[in-house]
Amino acid sequence: MKPLRWGIIGCGAVTERKSGPAYQKTAGFELAAVMRRDAALAADYAHRHDVPRWFDDADALIADADIDAVYIATPPDTHLHYALKVAAAGKPCCVEKPMAPSHAECLAMVEAFERAGLPLFVAYYRRSLPRFEQVRKWLADGRIGTPRHLHWQLARTPAADDLNGTYRWRTDARIAPGGYFDDLASHGLNLFSHFFGEVVQASGSATNQQGLYSACDAVVASWLYASGVTGSGSWHFGNFERADRVEITGSAGKIDFSVFEEQPLQLTTADGIERMDIPNPENIQLHHVANMRSHLAGGARHPSCGDSAAHTAWMMDRILGKTAG
Repeated sequence: MKPLRWGIIGCGAVTERKSGPAYQKTAGFELAAVMRRDAALAADYAHRHDVPRWFDDADALIADADIDAVYIATPPDTHLHYALKVAAAGKPCCVEKPMAPSHAECLAMVEAFERAGLPLFVAYYRRSLPRFEQVRKWLADGRIGTPRHLHWQLARTPAADDLNGTYRWRTDARIAPGGYFDDLASHGLNLFSHFFGEVVQASGSATNQQGLYSACDAVVASWLYASGVTGSGSWHFGNFERADRVEITGSAGKIDFSVFEEQPLQLTTADGIERMDIPNPENIQLHHVANMRSHLAGGARHPSCGDSAAHTAWMMDRILGKTAG
């Protein structure tokens, strides 16, 4: 069977180790080309990663007859622009997360690919990681009884670049109004919906406590799943120490884990404490990309498609107070 030839638009840091090599390691996929506006950087990436072709024009890559599918790894404010072009070209697409700066843009992307009859994947790769599939299995097996509540605390110390005023798109309110919340919280909130399903209510408060950049740097929220499970979270990016703690409590036990750190999973019940250490793959998107291959070959539906990613964007819009709909 002929390999599906992928092209990457935006070969920045995320593609160096997390994602780019996963497309090369997945049977049936081929990383055929990369694009970056800086031609020298595009050529350098292609040379270092043994990619046969490079572009400095996204339209040229999308239109190329030797490119079958496109992975968009640019900042989120450009995702809609490029995704609509990929849909019009009749090619499957994967978009980096967060999917777009607003729920409305996400819906426009989903609708474009639905009209074209094409799959739209979003790189919420934690839905495919074995460590979180284990959490999902504990829940499905009833190990903590009926789930009642989920709480996530994420805290970071100020980044050196932010303290010295270096520009970052992740803290530019025009691109990421929620700042690091947009970039980091989206991972966990999307994952939790993989566990508990649709969120029907969400609200929150967001502010800028440090004044280091234009985006928010502190967010608190609460939400409700259709299943009746409640959720809450706090995300602060000016703390004196780091924290990443998730606790899911149920009628007969609890599960503790980290979203970003490779800490052991911990299950606590009346029978005692059970810990499992499940490391991530070297290229963290490997399982995500393999699941895309399965989906495209007619196998199981990918766990992270445009509809679920758009739902996460809706939830984050509500938390940030961007919409009352």
